[in-house]
Amino acid sequence: MHFDAFDRYHDKESFIHRLDPRVKTVVTIVFILSNALLPDGAWLAFGAAWLFLLAANWLSQLGLGYTLKRSLIALPFALIAITVLFSIPGKPLTTFPFLFWDFTITDAGLLRFVSILIRSWLSVQIAILLVAVTRFPDLIHALEHLRVPLALTTIIAFLYRYLFVLTDEVFRLLRARESRSAAVTGLRSGRGVMWRAKVAGNMAGQLFLRSYERSDRIYNAMIARGYAGYLYTLNPHEMKSQDYFATAFAVTVIFIMQVLGRF
Repeated sequence: MHFDAFDRYHDKESFIHRLDPRVKTVVTIVFILSNALLPDGAWLAFGAAWLFLLAANWLSQLGLGYTLKRSLIALPFALIAITVLFSIPGKPLTTFPFLFWDFTITDAGLLRFVSILIRSWLSVQIAILLVAVTRFPDLIHALEHLRVPLALTTIIAFLYRYLFVLTDEVFRLLRARESRSAAVTGLRSGRGVMWRAKVAGNMAGQLFLRSYERSDRIYNAMIARGYAGYLYTLNPHEMKSQDYFATAFAVTVIFIMQVLGRF
């Protein structure tokens, strides 16, 4: 199975790695909520939040730019908020025509849009860091310790695990197709678009059936080995003094960010 395609955990012996997964999960949630609650244009608080992320990257031994490089891919999704440039009342900055309409960018709209981009960018970075320093089973158990409904955590756990089953079946189908597809060198194999669409549809149907049958076999094997609706972990979760200290320190820093954001 191609675990590297999904599993982003990086095994290190850092301070962040050794923290209890509940601490890392709580700090991540509080950090994201703090960013959402900051007012537009809270540049000082945004800068402090970024310094907090840089410090966390350094303590994780992953490198200062680890989350920065990986978070840029998520920024285009924040462009969905581009409509705030024109919908927020304020002082007009520029106007440009589009089809039959004239769109005016206001100063308040630009401020809101840039703030949304920064909030999204910071939140994505800490989420990436959480996944990089916490094993997925430990993350699921942390959610259970934090009283997240068991049905929800079980669904997330199985969704994660069955992604590998689905990926394995996809590669099996692709290898089978390639082994049965002869082609003359220099010429394109196959027929037209409709024929290719039919082949792709047949492969999608086979993928569904094979994945369903295989997942059923896996579930029966789990039942035979004593599965009773709860996923166990080999890593015991015990809160230590450093965990309490790290939680208190991180929450205090995030609270200071909120104070800075109000100046």
